[in-house]
Amino acid sequence: MTTGQHRTTEPETGPPGDERLPSLAEQMADQLGGWRGLVESSIPVVVFVLANVVGELRPAVVASVAVALLIAGLRLAQRRPVRHAVNGLLGIAVGAAIALRTGEERDFYLPGIFYGIGYGLALLVSAAVRQPLVGWIWSVLVAKGRAEWRDDPRLVRTFTQLTVLWGVVWLAKVGVQAGLYLAHQDTALGVARLALGYPPYALLLLITVWAVRRVTRDTAPEPLPGA
Repeated sequence: MTTGQHRTTEPETGPPGDERLPSLAEQMADQLGGWRGLVESSIPVVVFVLANVVGELRPAVVASVAVALLIAGLRLAQRRPVRHAVNGLLGIAVGAAIALRTGEERDFYLPGIFYGIGYGLALLVSAAVRQPLVGWIWSVLVAKGRAEWRDDPRLVRTFTQLTVLWGVVWLAKVGVQAGLYLAHQDTALGVARLALGYPPYALLLLITVWAVRRVTRDTAPEPLPGA
């Protein structure tokens, strides 16, 4: 075998089965859908808030749903991932249906409030029973379904603390929105929905990835002498 042939067949990514952990930027981009995902998921809510300020409830609902449908259709036509668009569309559609039925524009945000309460409580309960939800989500999204972290007390403790942090922040966000909902501050509620959406989520993701990487780096086995 010549040197050139050896170079052609030699693997370039290290030992077989050695999977590369996605970088921080890759993980953030996947969960947030990139800058395009951030913008697209916010546009229908912005449209609703602006249209409702200058007009009536029904045109605002129709405009927001139409924009959400347009975004989802455009992604589908371009054969791009539609997960974020579909999630946004479902949330917009349910909120729009409730708002039209009750005639209250604030009810447009009601599904998001209930979702946030349920998610925050689920996080705290999972931490209390030592099955931290953030750890299991990490297993699915990052670790290819593996759950070796369950055998590492430091990682269990880290994921438990992170889960509590996520739960507290989520309930705090919902608390602000619920207060504005009960106070009938419809426009302020729309602004809060946007401001308390992705920025805290991105910060929590950053903290989570940093904390897990720090623990796994500190507990990585040292190479044997002469290896």
